[in-house]
Amino acid sequence: MSESQYPSDVSGRLNTTVAHNARVWNYWIGGKDNYEVDQQVGDQVATMFPVIRDVARADRQFLGRTVQFLTADCAVRQFLDIGTGLPTLDNTHEIAQRIAPESRIVYVDNDPIVLVHARTLLTSSAQGATDYIDIDVRDPAGVMEGASATLDLDQPVAVMMLGILNFVLDTDEARDIVRRVMAAVPSGSYLALTHPTTDTDLGGEGNVEAMTFWNENATPPITARSRAEISSFFDGLDLVTPGLVSCSQWRREPNSGSVLPQFGALARKP
Repeated sequence: MSESQYPSDVSGRLNTTVAHNARVWNYWIGGKDNYEVDQQVGDQVATMFPVIRDVARADRQFLGRTVQFLTADCAVRQFLDIGTGLPTLDNTHEIAQRIAPESRIVYVDNDPIVLVHARTLLTSSAQGATDYIDIDVRDPAGVMEGASATLDLDQPVAVMMLGILNFVLDTDEARDIVRRVMAAVPSGSYLALTHPTTDTDLGGEGNVEAMTFWNENATPPITARSRAEISSFFDGLDLVTPGLVSCSQWRREPNSGSVLPQFGALARKP
């Protein structure tokens, strides 16, 4: 689809002259929904930080393992996927409804190109439901109000925040977003989260230069955080084994994947 083919309310928000995270991420995992500028910036970042494509794939695989675990092992039937990104294979609703067709999923993003492709996310089993909300994560009250049209917020919800809080540059604001979202869901709900780091024990030192380049040449600006800062997002929640680890290692067989500088964890609200 060319820019001129987008609906007018979307094309006015779409800038194809500057690389954008959703499209670059799509490029890194082998998707087709990106432009030359996204490919150029993506290639440069990959030159500076060669594991970035592995990080992108590992983050997506973490999503798959987490949704499967929550649906099959924890009997969760509602998902709130905040920071959806562009649709690809095995989206949250496809994994959940394959196991439990009655599952209900709400996707949240405010990227205009994601909005264009949202119809792909709105397919659903007859027993379940999916919805898409075009809203910024920085409006948690609006997110939860929109989600309540599809989800029963008196029943447990799995909140998915994969690779989204790194675009909220102020750590206190990011913590407040998590706190307000999790306050709106009941006991027995879950938070799944991934986040890039510069911690050297995960090989994150290469993120520094690459993120500096990104912030000078692409949008939205991004930040990495330490293990301690990312751990603070789970305050008041009970981490599921194995806790906060490289997302490539979460609930994987030992030595089955490289350690990558992207933390991942799942926690339950008591």
